[in-house]
Amino acid sequence: MSSRRSRISEEEITELISKLQSLLPETRRRGASRASAAKVLKETCNYIKSLHREVDDLSGRLSELMATMDVDSAQAEIVRSLFRS
Repeated sequence: MSSRRSRISEEEITELISKLQSLLPETRRRGASRASAAKVLKETCNYIKSLHREVDDLSGRLSELMATMDVDSAQAEIVRSLFRS
C-alpha cells in the first residue's frame, strides 16, 4: 500500500468526527451543533470511561447477587440464560 493511500484526508477525518459525535448521548441531546474534533474526542473518551465504570458496577452487583443465590434456583437459571443470549 502506498504512503499516499494510507493517509486520511481532512474531509474523511471531518466525516469520522461527525459520525462519532452522532453516537455520543450528550451531543445528541444538544442537537446538531458542530464541536471541535478535540472536544468530540474528549467527550468520547469520557463516555467510554463512564460505560466502563457502569459495566464494572453492574458486574459487581451481579457477582453479589449470584453469591447470595441458590445455584439451582429459577432466578439463577434466568441469570445464566441472559449470559447465553
